[in-house]
Amino acid sequence: MRLSARVDYALRAAVELAAVAGGADAGGADAGRTRPVTAEQIARTQEIPPKFLESILLQLRRGGIVHAQRGPEGGYWLARPAAEISLAEVIRVVDGPLAHVRGQRPEQLGYLGAARALQDVWIALRASEREILELVTIADVANATLPERVNELAADPRAWS
Repeated sequence: MRLSARVDYALRAAVELAAVAGGADAGGADAGRTRPVTAEQIARTQEIPPKFLESILLQLRRGGIVHAQRGPEGGYWLARPAAEISLAEVIRVVDGPLAHVRGQRPEQLGYLGAARALQDVWIALRASEREILELVTIADVANATLPERVNELAADPRAWS
């Protein structure tokens, strides 16, 4: 799996918003709104290029992940509680569907002959990615309380090479 810099930055920005607003309970109409965070603060804290971050935050706003307010008291906050926003949702908002092969969804591929089973491999790969990315929420990352399944997979030395 290859994640773009845009996805990496979007996830880091969402996690930063959750952490600043209080982690797992952050977000929603009232919780995060009391303390909006400027794009400049997020860019500085997460070392994200500011102009790039502005376009990412716009995507996240359009995708319903964050809310924004202009002006001296303005900034960004999560649109919902961080515990209700999965990593998969953020990735889909920024980059589209989770798994593509040559720009196509795996179920749209038509392999022939000996390569026919590759389609099943790509579909299983997408299901595996989806399982983890939908399981982990922004709050899990902000609070460093990852689901046990993720901890198990990350603890396997083979996962690191």
